Amino acid sequence: MNTESLDFETAVRELETLVEQLERGELSLEQSLAHFERGVQLTRRCQQALQDAEQRVLVLSQPTPEAPLVPFEPDKNAV
Repeated sequence: MNTESLDFETAVRELETLVEQLERGELSLEQSLAHFERGVQLTRRCQQALQDAEQRVLVLSQPTPEAPLVPFEPDKNAV
């Protein structure tokens, strides 16, 4: 299955399942290698999704002439 179509949460859940199966030690060598390979693909997909999210946050947090960033100052009257 192609990992590019998976969202982050789905990829993480599948990766967790693979790790659990590998940790049980009940798989054959071939199955273990296939699980490991899929795990590497999923890990790369997750890393890419996190990098994409970080880039979006950086772009969105850049000040613009229309909406400059203003330092946050807590309300002194708030309890």
